[in-house]
Amino acid sequence: MTEPTATGEKPFLYVVVCGCGIAADVGKLIAAARGRNGNVGVVATPQGVTLLDVQAVQEQTGYPIRSAWRAPGEARPLPPADAVAVAPATFNTINKWAAGIADTLALGILCEAYGMGIPTAVLPYLNAAQAAHPACRRSLQGLREMDVLIGTYEPHRPKAGGGADRFRWEEALDLLEPRLGRRP
Repeated sequence: MTEPTATGEKPFLYVVVCGCGIAADVGKLIAAARGRNGNVGVVATPQGVTLLDVQAVQEQTGYPIRSAWRAPGEARPLPPADAVAVAPATFNTINKWAAGIADTLALGILCEAYGMGIPTAVLPYLNAAQAAHPACRRSLQGLREMDVLIGTYEPHRPKAGGGADRFRWEEALDLLEPRLGRRP
């Protein structure tokens, strides 16, 4: 997150947070991005926002968490994104995103990011049964074909959660860093 944007300002990262147990640890990614000289705004899925300490995240970023569409004429609460990190990314979000389904604000932003040439990285958080599902494999391949950067992941046991200690939050930043400042 060290490359300045075209206007010379700090790059602005959207962190899309999905609804799974480790979502509450998103502050680790926010702190890492800010430590790399970036600004951050959080966009959460409807389930994801229920797992966050909204006040703490807003204090850490300086911006409101977005989880719903704006009303017509309502001001945009976040600056435009220079990059997007989806972390943690659930089975549901990965599959809907790859299929072009934009039924939530988070998915709408992800679907548009591709067409706008915004560098995007995803850190899946899946259990082994989800990771084995053919739709998931096809969706991840589809995202790769869209030039989405896919982080490493180690599926956990179904119905057990876990893996939070092995989730590599900063990998999203490592993947995105070479792409900042190279938007078409």
